Amino acid sequence: MELSIVTCLFYSAPYIEEFYKRISATAQKITDDYEIIFVNDGSPDNSLEIAISLFEQDPKVKVIDLSKNYQHHKAIMTGLEHASGSLVFGIDCDLEEEPELLSTFYEEIKKNPDADVIYGVQEARKGGVFERQSGRLFYSLFNMLSNDRITPNLTSASLSTKRYIQSLVRHKEREIFLPGISATTGFKKVPITVKKVSKGSSTYTLRRKIALFVNAITSFSNKPLIYVFYIGCIISLFSGVAGLYLVLRKLFFGGFLTGWASVMVSLWFLGGLSIFCLGIIGIYLSKIFVEVKQRPYTIIRQIYQRGTSAKSR
Repeated sequence: MELSIVTCLFYSAPYIEEFYKRISATAQKITDDYEIIFVNDGSPDNSLEIAISLFEQDPKVKVIDLSKNYQHHKAIMTGLEHASGSLVFGIDCDLEEEPELLSTFYEEIKKNPDADVIYGVQEARKGGVFERQSGRLFYSLFNMLSNDRITPNLTSASLSTKRYIQSLVRHKEREIFLPGISATTGFKKVPITVKKVSKGSSTYTLRRKIALFVNAITSFSNKPLIYVFYIGCIISLFSGVAGLYLVLRKLFFGGFLTGWASVMVSLWFLGGLSIFCLGIIGIYLSKIFVEVKQRPYTIIRQIYQRGTSAKSR
């Protein structure tokens, strides 16, 4: 197999058929030896039915139906595990990124034979002020806290060699953040500036974005735990100095400072800080709890491909 195309389905019904037509036409300009892998990530709409109808019409289509919604990055990793092409093109099917980017990426990887990944970077981050600023903050914090830096404003579109994909899917952690795993995997990567179109809505709600941020930071950095230690040291130092000051004041000047406002503010501050630090430790402990059980990060209900029946992992 020369080329595999991997995409994920979640509320994707309005886009699947157009995506299929455009990506098929683009792939045929490159090679006749290709496959299109649709990973149904527990989509509540009729995305699976549409994908199965395409599978019935075209032997080049493969459909992987997950048993429930496992989130985007885990679904994509599952699709990559089942890709058999010498080159693997990953892209979302919601048409925010043009399927025709496959040709652009293919030309670029031919120009860079020593590169293993061609990936897209947005020329300007889409969305309103909040989305742009929160995205900028996310990448800044991640790169500040993590040992492996990621390029800001990445897109889902990328074209990778088989050896890179084989190395990527060797990562078996249960909480997956693909850009971080990609950075950890290494290999030579070449960025291409692309335009990403906004479709007006996103399945990534604010809650899911915050969860992704917390997962990304705690999966690829232990610095929050180190900072908790330093915060404790600093608070102990200041409280020790303040206590010594009050003792000396009593011995040499007589009397303590009166009033409860400062005491209450200090108690609330230290109480909140303690809970925050315990929360950080709790997140890391929960990750250990999840990882040691070694559960599969996705369960496949059925794979639709020529000559294959139901299969799980």
